[in-house]
Amino acid sequence: MARPPSHATRFRTGNNDSQETLKYAEAALANAKREGLWLAVRARWIALSVIAVMLPIINPYIEMVYYEIAVALFALIGWAQLKVGKTGRSSAELFLMFCDLALMTLITVLPNPLSAVDWPVAMQYRFENFIYFFILIAGATLAYSWRTAIAMGIWTGALWLAGAIWVYFQPQKLVDVSQKIKDATGSDDRLFRLLDPNSIGAPDRLKEIIVFLIVAFTLAIATRRSNLLLTSHASLERERTNLARYFSPTVVDELSKNDEPLKQVRTQDIAVLFVDIVGFTSFADGKPPEEVIGTLREFHGRMEHEVFLHGGTLDKYLGDGLMATFGTPFSGKTDAINALTCTQAMIAAIDDFNRERAANGEAPIRASFGLHYGPVVLGDIGRNRLEFAVIGSTVNAAARLEALTRNLGCVLVASDALVQQAKSENIKDGIGSIALEQQPAQTLRGLEQPMSVWTLAQKS
Repeated sequence: MARPPSHATRFRTGNNDSQETLKYAEAALANAKREGLWLAVRARWIALSVIAVMLPIINPYIEMVYYEIAVALFALIGWAQLKVGKTGRSSAELFLMFCDLALMTLITVLPNPLSAVDWPVAMQYRFENFIYFFILIAGATLAYSWRTAIAMGIWTGALWLAGAIWVYFQPQKLVDVSQKIKDATGSDDRLFRLLDPNSIGAPDRLKEIIVFLIVAFTLAIATRRSNLLLTSHASLERERTNLARYFSPTVVDELSKNDEPLKQVRTQDIAVLFVDIVGFTSFADGKPPEEVIGTLREFHGRMEHEVFLHGGTLDKYLGDGLMATFGTPFSGKTDAINALTCTQAMIAAIDDFNRERAANGEAPIRASFGLHYGPVVLGDIGRNRLEFAVIGSTVNAAARLEALTRNLGCVLVASDALVQQAKSENIKDGIGSIALEQQPAQTLRGLEQPMSVWTLAQKS
């Protein structure tokens, strides 16, 4: 099993690498935009269906067929947007968006070819069809695109203004009607412009453009803010997910309520557990890589489950083993006893695993455990890439105790410091049903004084 190269053992927290967090958040935003695009198209189709039913009701004439065809074209454009839509800038999407706005402008400004009445083109503005532009811009916000909302506002204003200029230069119709209205209104120019069939109502057109631009920019700001909130939420979710890889759910909840609790450098007593598969190199020799990795994943999954179940922290995987700590990032009243009971549960989990393997005709695996209790230094290390570190000789001693199981022929070696701490934590029952036997003091590499240890005999 790979050993830590120094006294420091580390795991990376979710907010240590801003670049990775940003990529994760952007991916979440991209996924939201794809879902938003589909939602926008569906909303368009629903809105168009309502309009298609409404038009013949409010105006039951043959000329409505022209607008029903236009509704079908808008639905087709929506389908095309769904096909070519993607996250980020897309020339095809921009072209289709322009088609949307251009088609709406043409329908609103140009005379209906099916209409039986030859009205002046300026009369088209009196039908107040400009409100349909708001349906298009509302759809843009569903796709989480604030740039699209701004572009639609500017393009709509430009197209609407161009349409008004074109109508202004068209030959007037019903000139005699205009003259009669002029005679009737006298010097009241405002009333004349309001009633004149050849008037485009320039102040109203300008008002429509300004109001639409205000709405477009307001929606763009709201959409941009939604993007930032979504990105922030995705970052927090990633941080929480990363924390859940190392800490139990209870600890994750506690960390989520604190501001940067891992950056508080401190010294505290913790329990350290090392687990290793005995003879894994021989076990893996000659086996397909898929089988080897599959066995490791199953083993790690069962060990990880017990660590979290007993309130521990998964510090890291070490090839065919792992390291866990109890009392990080926050010390508890039963850290040592939790480490012991976790080890007992791990041994039982391995027995269950071996029974399953035997039923499938697979060779059993053996694991060894080392436990120690003592002081460590906790805190972030690094400058640009921060990592939470558990530093101290306690860590190395636990690793040496795990290796000592080979010499003593047992499955578990625990230091006297851990056993005594466990007894003090559970005064009533001592260490309960965990049967430990004290062994003569052992010399461990890296330690000046021999260490008194306890063992758990390996089951036959």
